[in-house]
Amino acid sequence: MRKQMIENAAYEVATQVRAVEESIEAALIQLAELQARMCNARGAMNAGFVTTHAAFEQLAATTSGLVAARGGIANCHAALAAAKQSIPGLRTVAWGDVDECPPPGGVQAPDLRVVA
Repeated sequence: MRKQMIENAAYEVATQVRAVEESIEAALIQLAELQARMCNARGAMNAGFVTTHAAFEQLAATTSGLVAARGGIANCHAALAAAKQSIPGLRTVAWGDVDECPPPGGVQAPDLRVVA
């Protein structure tokens, strides 16, 4: 019972880490699209570079912060994977054939059963 509780808790943490990683990636994509739209809009409006520069600086700062957050969550993921080796009951837990982490989106492979 306790081993199952430990494995469930670890799976929930691993799944949430993966979800956060995916959220950060999605936000970076959105920021890149926003930057492209801002460039296109500036050109369509014939707005000067000086007029829109402050907004571009803020967007760049936001992007830079999110890239730093991406590195932080990647380091967190690595630290959790390393810590797993020190926690009794987790050293043998695996989440698939190749990766030791749950797949993106938290999708688990269905249980296989022998059918007569």
